[in-house]
Amino acid sequence: MAAFTFSLCFLLSFTFLFVLVHPSSSSSASPYLYPSTFSMNYNKMLTSFKIFIYPTTQRITFYSPSASNFYDSVLNSAFIAQEPEEAHLFFVVFSPEVSTRSQARLVRELRTKYPYWNRTLGADHFFISPEGIDFSSDRNALELKKNSVQISVFPTVSGKFIPHKDISLPPVSKSSLVLSHAAVNMDRSFLGYLKWDGKTEEELVEELRLDSEFVVETEPLDQLGRVKTSKFCLFFYEAESTADLTEAMAAGCVPVVIVDRPVQDFPLMDVLRWSEMALLIGNRRGGQGLKTVLGGVPEDRYERMRELCVAAAHHMVWNAEPQAYDAFHMVIYQLWMRRHTIRYTRREEF
Repeated sequence: MAAFTFSLCFLLSFTFLFVLVHPSSSSSASPYLYPSTFSMNYNKMLTSFKIFIYPTTQRITFYSPSASNFYDSVLNSAFIAQEPEEAHLFFVVFSPEVSTRSQARLVRELRTKYPYWNRTLGADHFFISPEGIDFSSDRNALELKKNSVQISVFPTVSGKFIPHKDISLPPVSKSSLVLSHAAVNMDRSFLGYLKWDGKTEEELVEELRLDSEFVVETEPLDQLGRVKTSKFCLFFYEAESTADLTEAMAAGCVPVVIVDRPVQDFPLMDVLRWSEMALLIGNRRGGQGLKTVLGGVPEDRYERMRELCVAAAHHMVWNAEPQAYDAFHMVIYQLWMRRHTIRYTRREEF
């Protein structure tokens, strides 16, 4: 499993970790949406939550690192129920390459072979699809899409993610940065940092290149130093750009997502207060508009955002062997929050 798993190596002091996983009652000092109940609910999840995996003879390979990490960690976790009657949720496993017709056929088999799908029309089931699945006219495929929890990568494909039901996975970084908690207190020499892929939004990037308050790199040779000395880290809303989101947050570089629409698929959306940790800025503002927005963030607000990012980064880390409160456990926690399902009424048009 180590061949395709990733461990982000940044050190947190015991004191910091204690505060992180035992949030205070003050919501303003916590990265959590519900700080007063988070630890209690997390512990309940650890001791009681069970998942039943439907048997499959297929050898499933997920080429997305985060999907692969999650899948393998689930298979080897203590959350697996040996008997379906013990389970709170049911895991439907299929290859990300299968067609909609094959997905529909699989649901038909579950419907006839087992009694569990029909109880909620799949609402207490979940599946992994890195890119997400489309809506379909087939009743079985439609129930899978509308009712079951889809787990996909961040950012998700437009139109293939249903907010408040589906879950996106924290990205797995391609870098090998080693970050320390102390690094976040370094002086910030730049207003914004952007690692550019050499293709996306060339006009905006060229504007930023010409501004001495921004640094743009295509080769991340000195990325760690640039991230630590930048107030904001800029990310285009696409998978290649957001790969280093966790490192930026851990280094105290507040993420700015450049996107022209609302974002409802941030990782751990049910757990973290993204509205107070990140900024969304439309590309149509241009370089000067982006600079105006960033420069207008009050210092006290910026410091609070930075502190929340550092505290939350621990939950975005994928480990070769899952550890307490890491990305794997936070995704499981979001599934645990969905264990109370709604019974959907059958509709004639299915």
